[in-house]
Amino acid sequence: MKFKIDPPKIPVELLEAQSIHTLASKDEISTGVIENVTLEYQDAVKVSMDKMLFRNVTITASTLEQIELTDIVFEKCDFSNVTFTSAFLHRIEFRNCKLIGTNFSQSRFQNVRFMDCLADFVSFRLAKFKQVSFEDCRLESADYFSSTIQKLNFSRCHLDQSDMVGSKLKGVDLSDCHFNELKVEAEDLEGCMIASHQASTFVGLLGIIVQ
Repeated sequence: MKFKIDPPKIPVELLEAQSIHTLASKDEISTGVIENVTLEYQDAVKVSMDKMLFRNVTITASTLEQIELTDIVFEKCDFSNVTFTSAFLHRIEFRNCKLIGTNFSQSRFQNVRFMDCLADFVSFRLAKFKQVSFEDCRLESADYFSSTIQKLNFSRCHLDQSDMVGSKLKGVDLSDCHFNELKVEAEDLEGCMIASHQASTFVGLLGIIVQ
């Protein structure tokens, strides 16, 4: 990774165990640890969370639009199929989380790391990325359609069938990622870095026929 990502600023010595049973619109949750909790059927907007550690937390069948997350670590959490559209995430780490089908469309990410996450079918459609890194993640059939990219890193990720149409990949290094096919247009690849063995994946975009 060729750029710095600011880590979450969490005052560990001040964190206290908290319990949570439901989320309501405009709730504010701060400076605590939440562990081993399952939340179902949550429907709220503009929830705000900061300086938190979430460990083994599951949220299912829920819609949490316009959520604001700052200085948080999510560890071994499962947010599969949860809707987080139009969210704002700043100085966040997702560690070994399950994000299958999670909807982050139209969200803003700044100083965010995804590490060892299972995130097939995740949606980042129309999202904005600034200093964001995906490391050792499975992102097959992920949706990055028309995302705005300013310093985005992929390291050792599985990206097969991901949709990157309309996302300008200049400066993005895909050379150590795994994919047989990416949905992308030729103009989106300008300045993108790939390995020599990946070049054949994109030959058809240039109108070249290999015999």
